[in-house]
Amino acid sequence: MANLLELPQVADLITFLTRSFLINGHTNVSYDSEDLFLGITNLVNLRQITTPESDVTLPVTPVTRWPFYVFLGGSLFCLLSSSVCHLFSCHSHHLNLTLLRLDYAGITTMIITSFFPPIYYIFQCDPQWHFVYLGGITALGLFTILTLLSPTLSTSKFRAFRALLFTSMGLFGVVPGIHASIVNWSNPRRNVTLAYESAMAIFYLTGTMFYVTRIPERLKPGWFDIAGHSHQIFHVLVVMGALAHYGASLVFLEWRDRNGC
Repeated sequence: MANLLELPQVADLITFLTRSFLINGHTNVSYDSEDLFLGITNLVNLRQITTPESDVTLPVTPVTRWPFYVFLGGSLFCLLSSSVCHLFSCHSHHLNLTLLRLDYAGITTMIITSFFPPIYYIFQCDPQWHFVYLGGITALGLFTILTLLSPTLSTSKFRAFRALLFTSMGLFGVVPGIHASIVNWSNPRRNVTLAYESAMAIFYLTGTMFYVTRIPERLKPGWFDIAGHSHQIFHVLVVMGALAHYGASLVFLEWRDRNGC
């Protein structure tokens, strides 16, 4: 975590999110769009990536950035769908169920897109693995989204099945992770990226555990109706997982910029 905080973009992201929590509720909903856009633009400025050891801009021909933007787009969609869900779910029971499906679809989208930067940059010199791994996680993710959007499969009866799909998506990364470790065993950045990605997996799987077990509200009914219930913990852990993956993606991007194929 200490290494993660040393990345300037991650530090900026934490500052940006912290500032958002300090403003009042009315301002949070009607957030100034220009300020938000400028803040996000600074966070995703991938043209000036520096290493923790040096403030010198990397003098290399940069690789394509679209996989990174796919991940950021998926993350923003996840947060947007979650915000819409929690702002308007109190309108009616029917809308509540619809927005919950949108909420979980947003989380699934973020998990899918989070695979794009590491898979693309690690296997950039062996593009056949792009189709295998990215195609696999995309197919699994689309199946999960279709399941979440199905009224029948969205009932509490299939809660464990939905959790199994989320877990499967998280565990899908084990195979390309082992493959990447073998291919890049002598790479000095291996341990750093493995630590980041392991943290991401732990956050995602722990969040799924809270989602399935409904702890702590099942232990103390009524105590966590406003704050502290499993759904909120689930969201916090998903964001923490995305933050860890964001730091890892910056390492992948900087490494590929330096080394090429």
